[in-house]
Amino acid sequence: MTTPALTMTRRISQLIVGLFFYGFGIALMVRGAIGVAPWDVLTQGIAKQTGLEFGLITNVVGLLVLLLWIPIRQKPGLGTVLNVLLVGPSAQIGLWLVPEQTSLASQVVVFAGGLALVALATGLYIGAGFGPGPRDGLMTGIHRKYGWPLWAVRTVIEVTVLAIGWLLGGNVGVGTLAFALLIGPMVNVTIPLLTLRKAPTPVVEPVETTPAPLLEKKG
Repeated sequence: MTTPALTMTRRISQLIVGLFFYGFGIALMVRGAIGVAPWDVLTQGIAKQTGLEFGLITNVVGLLVLLLWIPIRQKPGLGTVLNVLLVGPSAQIGLWLVPEQTSLASQVVVFAGGLALVALATGLYIGAGFGPGPRDGLMTGIHRKYGWPLWAVRTVIEVTVLAIGWLLGGNVGVGTLAFALLIGPMVNVTIPLLTLRKAPTPVVEPVETTPAPLLEKKG
């Protein structure tokens, strides 16, 4: 029988693994060098202009986005905080381990692997139920506070960061378009598949007691 303690351990483990995979998947897409997701275009652009490491900028951008939650009264969860702390370092580890690809075939394969890993990681960390990452939380928070359509909020945010990142020198390419078209359907599969259900609260059955027999009076 699954206990609440076991469920919590599994949820935390799934969250951490998911966030590590998320950062590593980003690194694979970067090494594919055929374009990356809009937020990563922004990160690449800032890295190009500042000379700072990609992973460090990922953390800093996540923290700055988290500050934007304050005026929309969005509350962070454990998953939100760990997202800010873990995705950047795991992305940097991936960049250290995986060299940049030069042939078109290897670029496509590495990018596709990164995209698949990000979709899997999204299902893992969101399915753990500890709250969204700072970027997704900004989108859902604006939607909740102002009632704007979710697709419109996401489009405005991602087009804005994509344009800024491109102007700063980030890599916009066919991979960027592939990410925009495919990530939605992919996470639509992984999130329901990997969402953990909470352990049921044990039901304590009432204990039936048999009344003690009355002592017969003597005499």
